Formats: sequence, structure tokens, C-alpha cells
Amino acid sequence: MPEVTIMIGGRGFEVSCQEGEESYLHSAAKMLDDEAQVLSDQIGRMPEARMLLMAGLMLADKTAAVEDRIREVEAVLAERDQELADLRAMPAPEPERIEVPIVPPQVTESLAELAARTEALAQEIEEKAQPAV
Repeated sequence: MPEVTIMIGGRGFEVSCQEGEESYLHSAAKMLDDEAQVLSDQIGRMPEARMLLMAGLMLADKTAAVEDRIREVEAVLAERDQELADLRAMPAPEPERIEVPIVPPQVTESLAELAARTEALAQEIEEKAQPAV
């Protein structure tokens, strides 16, 4: 097992860890050291055991807050997952029916005939309305 020296609150500690876990240990030690530094800045020098206890409690408080937030986010995610499952389980909507009017050919022919008659009548009226020269 590798022996690693970590620094917390300006004090060195020899700690053993599993092979390959050294970087995790250093990361955790940095978090604890950051909290110990806050305590040291606020309170000043204190006994090692008390400093470690207080720094550990501060980290535990932060961890509890993060865990609460994770539970909240997981609850929202569960709601969204259920909503998505409900939407997927719904049957597909019925296709919208659109009716397109079709004009029968007889109507088109009748309208063309009426248009021709109207044109002929208009021309006849114009001829009668012009003064004879």
C-alpha cells in the first residue's frame, strides 16, 4: 500500500491508500484542507483534533446540502420520466380529415356558357349605346 503525505491545516499527515487511489486521496485532502483553512482564518490556531473535527463537520454539512439537492433533482427527473412514459403510451392522434371541394364538370361548363352569354350581351349593349355615325 502506498504511503501518501497530505497537508491539512498546515500540518502533514501520513496516510495509506490502495494502489491507484492516490489522486483521490489528494483531492479529498484538499477539500478538507480548504475547510481547515477557513477555520484557521476565522478562529486562529486550534488543537489538531478540533480542527479536523470542525473541518469534517463543515464538509459533512456541504455534503448533506448536495445530497438534498440531488434528491430534489431526482424527484423532478422522475416526474419528467413519468410524463415522457405517459406521452409515449398515449395512442397516436387521429389524422385530421381535410375535405377538398370538387367542382363538377357540368358546373364549369355552365359557368363558361354564362360567361360567354354575358360577354355577348355586354358587346350588344355597347353597340346599341354608341351613337350612329
